[in-house]
Amino acid sequence: MRGLKKTRRIQVLALAAVALVLATGIIGYAMRDGINFFRSPAQLVAEPPAPNEVFRLGGLVEDGTLKRGQGETVTFSVTDGTASVPVAYTGILPDLFEEGQGMVGQGRWTGERFEAIEILAKHDESYMPKEVIDALEEQGVYKAPNAAAASN
Repeated sequence: MRGLKKTRRIQVLALAAVALVLATGIIGYAMRDGINFFRSPAQLVAEPPAPNEVFRLGGLVEDGTLKRGQGETVTFSVTDGTASVPVAYTGILPDLFEEGQGMVGQGRWTGERFEAIEILAKHDESYMPKEVIDALEEQGVYKAPNAAAASN
């Protein structure tokens, strides 16, 4: 009797372990396309991603580069102060999108330019996405307004 209980307990634990590993694998497989990494223009130039990888690119819209084409296609460059990356976007830009302001775009790198499928812009004059601020501060281009007030 005792040997049968011990064997059954080991079988249940082994089955639970296999089920846990299988569930973790299925969840990881399902999430593989849902994770989008953030890159600054300098990181993108230094280490270009695979052509089919979807990621987010952020920085400041470079002054003088915003060109509206035929239809809904818009081209511009995004910079972090170190590198500049050309961007193409087909669609309607957010109302607050303009040169010299922070933006984050989601899309793919073609080898020549970033093909955006979504563009996000600031929602007021003081907002900038955290990833953009971090990338610009790392490059020494941006200093947070409250950091300047704290040093005085």
